[in-house]
Order: sequence, then C-alpha cells, then structure tokens
Amino acid sequence: MIRLIIPNMNSCKSTLTLLLGLAALPLLAPAENWPQWRGPNFNGSSSETGLPVKFSKTENVAWAAPMTGPSAASPVVWEDSVFVSSTDKSAKSIHAVCLDRKTGKVRWQHKINDGYSRDDRSNYASPSPVTDGKLVVFFYGNGDLVTFDFAGKELWRRSIPKDYGDFAYQWTFSASPTLFQGKLYVQVLQRDEAVHGKGKSGAESYLLALEPATGKELWRHVRPTDAKAESREAFSTPLPYKHGDRWEMLILGGDMVSGHDPETGKEFWRWGTWNPTRIGHWRLVPSPVAGAGVVLACAPKKEPIIAVKLGGNGTLPDSAIAWKSEKPSPLTSDVPTPLFYQGDFFILSDVNKALSRVEPATGKIKWTLTTPGNKKYEASPAGADGKIYLLNFGGEVVVVDAADGKVLNNTLLGEPGDNDTRSAIAISQGQLFIRTNAKLYCIGKP
Repeated sequence: MIRLIIPNMNSCKSTLTLLLGLAALPLLAPAENWPQWRGPNFNGSSSETGLPVKFSKTENVAWAAPMTGPSAASPVVWEDSVFVSSTDKSAKSIHAVCLDRKTGKVRWQHKINDGYSRDDRSNYASPSPVTDGKLVVFFYGNGDLVTFDFAGKELWRRSIPKDYGDFAYQWTFSASPTLFQGKLYVQVLQRDEAVHGKGKSGAESYLLALEPATGKELWRHVRPTDAKAESREAFSTPLPYKHGDRWEMLILGGDMVSGHDPETGKEFWRWGTWNPTRIGHWRLVPSPVAGAGVVLACAPKKEPIIAVKLGGNGTLPDSAIAWKSEKPSPLTSDVPTPLFYQGDFFILSDVNKALSRVEPATGKIKWTLTTPGNKKYEASPAGADGKIYLLNFGGEVVVVDAADGKVLNNTLLGEPGDNDTRSAIAISQGQLFIRTNAKLYCIGKP
C-alpha cells in the first residue's frame, strides 16, 4: 500500500512565500581564493567585489603581521589560511609560514634551510608558494621544494639541483611552481654552461611534472632553444590557458614562447624570436599572460611586447603575430607580468614608468598612466572590482580606476629606506594582502 502524505496547505503557502522572498535577494558572489601568485585565473585577476580603495597604515587595516625578512614572493590565500615564503635576514635562513587570515597570527612556521642569497638583487625566498586547498608547496631559489598539509605537517621534500643537476643561472633562481589539474609543474630554463661554478656544459632546460601528494616524477620534458648565454635564463612561471577546447601550458623564455600539453609536456607550438641576432645578455623575467586568443611575450631590456595568436601547431611563422609594440610606445616590461582583466591587458612598464590598458586583438592603447612617485615598479599588477592595484619598491600602493586610468588612492605602507619591495598583491575574501619588507598587511574588513 502506498501511503500519501498530504501537506498542510497553509504551511505550503508560507514556504512558497519564503522561497520567493529569497529569490528576490541579490546573489552574493562566492569568496575567491588566491592559490598562486597570479591568482585564481592565472592572469592576475579576481572576481572579488567590495574591495577597499581608501586605506593606509592605520586606516582600514584588519591586521599587520611582522615579517622576519624581505621576500619577493606573493602571499597565497586559501579560505582562512595565508601562506608566505620568508627569510630570516639576521639568521641567514629561509622559512615557510602559515598565518590565520582572520587574525594574522602565525599558525605554524618551519625553517627550510640555511642560506639566504647568492647575489645582492634578491634572495632564496623569491618564488611564491602554491596551494590546491589540500596541500601547499614552497619552492626556493636554492632549489628546495617542500610540501606541507594545512596543519603544517611536512609531506615530502626534494632538492631539484641535487636530483636534476645544479642550476646554471647568473642570478638567483626565482621561478614559482604551478599546480594544475592534479600535477605540480616546475620550470627550469637555464644556461647550457657553468655559471659561478654551478651547472655544467650541455645542461638542459626543462619542464618537470610531479605528483603533488608524493613529489614523484611524472615526466620531464626537455625544451631546446637556440638562445645564447644569459639569454637562455628565465625567471618566469609556467601558466595554463585554455584556447578553444585545448588546454596549454605556456612557457616564456630562452628567446621564445611555447605552448605545451599539460598532460605530457609535449610541445604543441613555439614562436621566436625577439632576439634574431642572439644577443647573449637578455635574461627574461615576466611570465606569459594570455587572453582573447593571444599570449603576450614581453621581451627584456626595453624591447617590444609581442602578441602571438594562439591555436597554432609546430614552429609558428611571423604571420602568427597579432601585433608588436613599437618605440616610442610605452608598452614594454622588463620585470612585471602583465594583467588580463575585463577583456583587456594592463601592461605595467617598470622601465617606462607607465601603466597602459591595451586591446588584445590590436595592441591599441586605451589609456596610459604615468606611475606615481620616484620608485621603481616591479611587482606585477592585480585587478578586481574595477580597480588595478600596484606596489612599488618603496612600499607605495597605488589604486587605479580600470575604466579611465585615474588614481583613486596612493598610500605608503613601506618603511623609511625600503627600496626593493616587489611582492605582487593578493586578493581574496574581500581583502588585499600586501607584503612589504617589514610586514604583511591585510587590508579590508576583518
């Protein structure tokens, strides 16, 4: 026998009224994490809204946590956990740190190794950590690769130079790792000769894929190049992009840009070069950024930016170039990685002291802003809520209206004497996470 339950009609009316009332309320966008240094979309953008415009060292600050030493690494955020790579300048050591997003208090901190830097331009804590919400991976300029769970338990560690050969770089290694679709990617684009007694003749540049939970190698793809000497070196990060139905892992460096199968590392295509005469001192720093069917390749040393059309295969001809900036255009970047936001590129030129909004298809400049102050801008820009956030060497934060390039706020968070603040700003949970040499600021409502 089937038993029918007849609902109380008055109860049904009340429930219907409640549901209709809820449907009329505005939908709140879910809070977004910032899992790696270029954010949730791998391009510096976030869909967060309600972000702060006016703030200072004392205004609109949820908390400010002291840092034991400088670092160019961006903070990464997952829900209520904030992860930072750090240094102890006095002890000359490198550290992995987790803070509580709500309070700024340190949840756990681990010394990774002794050693601080090999040159006066950066330190070993320059690569940014990366997380998938289950584990967090820290990578350092000495090649230490260490993974923790969110409670701070070490899961595994490897030394990339010990396992695959010493890094062959003129400057301190600083490429960040990438987590994507169940794989951990590490990029090493280096010289094929010894530098400062490190490396060896015939050293290969490669993209390495590891199992995130164990560190086990999945594959290693060698990426050949005709670049010479220092021009083989790149400090960029491999970043994924989906064009049509195909995901690609984009790699920039060694005088060229290339797209690879994230599953195998197989090269789909490559384009090069911005360096036809094979100048030997053009190391490359910016990472690739893609949007609207093109990927930007930022040539170094005040050279042009090239927009390469995506979707090709093999060695691409110059007809694959959508556009190329020409002098005296302000469009060039030696260090910052451009931002893709609201359908356009935002290109920050550290050498021309300019921020420009640019159409992806044509390279047409919609507006250009001369960056405020007299300090250099090397931190890559972040975009959300109709605003662009910039940070310069002195710890000066500039908030720009994405629509017209007008400065909405300009405030100093750095300390007197700061001249190498370069950590990209992270955006998550309606807050800004801004790292200066001395402090990590959480800006916005607690």
